[in-house]
Amino acid sequence: MKLIIFGRDGILNEYRHDHVKAPEEWQSVPGALEAVARLNQSGWHVVVATNQSGIGRGLLEMASVNAVHAHMHRLAQDVGARIDAVFFCPHAPEEHCDCRKPLPGMMLDIGARYGVDLAEVPMVCDTLRDLQAAQAAGCIPQLVLCGRAAVLSESERQDWLSRVPQAQVHRNLSAMADALLASDPDNNTVAGGL
Repeated sequence: MKLIIFGRDGILNEYRHDHVKAPEEWQSVPGALEAVARLNQSGWHVVVATNQSGIGRGLLEMASVNAVHAHMHRLAQDVGARIDAVFFCPHAPEEHCDCRKPLPGMMLDIGARYGVDLAEVPMVCDTLRDLQAAQAAGCIPQLVLCGRAAVLSESERQDWLSRVPQAQVHRNLSAMADALLASDPDNNTVAGGL
């Protein structure tokens, strides 16, 4: 099985400092869902792994998070994309759980659920925390320069890469999908497709 793990906020949808609290606040990053569709067409299964500490902090209700994800799934379907599952950590940082990124718990759960070797699984990130989670889980870290990574200075980016030296860097999610598809021997689609 070809599996790829995505962060959510800043990668699939525009990052908001105040959390995505309702479906209408979930705004797709231009081209992101189309990139997911291209990966799907080449046989990739897409799973989202996201910290949602707003639940643990009392800022979000579980029903709101579920409604946001239902909206995300509908928008994905509208462009021919499929997100197989969403794993999320509902805990506040002070709860010291093992699923909150940068810890690898969520990714280990995904690997166990899908029966895949995480060493073969790319993980798409826009924060140092997520890159460190990918590294800790044994995934292949993929840094996209959008979301929170879009505002990095060159020295900050170099600092992240010195901490996670195996990370591959891409301009955006579409460029990451193109690179992955170009290196996939099973790919039967045209890069840049749709």
